[in-house]
Amino acid sequence: MYAIISDGGRQYKVEEGQTLHLDFRSVSAGSELKFDKVLAYNDGSSTKLGGPLLGGAMVTASVVGLAQGPKLVVQRFRRRKNSRRHNGHRQLHTTVKIEKISIG
Repeated sequence: MYAIISDGGRQYKVEEGQTLHLDFRSVSAGSELKFDKVLAYNDGSSTKLGGPLLGGAMVTASVVGLAQGPKLVVQRFRRRKNSRRHNGHRQLHTTVKIEKISIG
């Protein structure tokens, strides 16, 4: 059984028990998130598609904690001008665990 949800401009295929990295949110670990933008649902034998959303469908997830993404190195270089910039960035993510997929 899986569902396709939309969150933060992205679409995710989620299953119960799956761990997922979403964009950063200011929520504490252990709290509950509900996603009501469900685009599609499949229970193994039948598929329901929304147009664009399924009415009454909801995916419930619990927040595991925060995580940092991989380090991205940004270098800027201008030739012959002795101009160099070097800095890095690590994006914050919120890690959630999908608990329940319900179709109303």
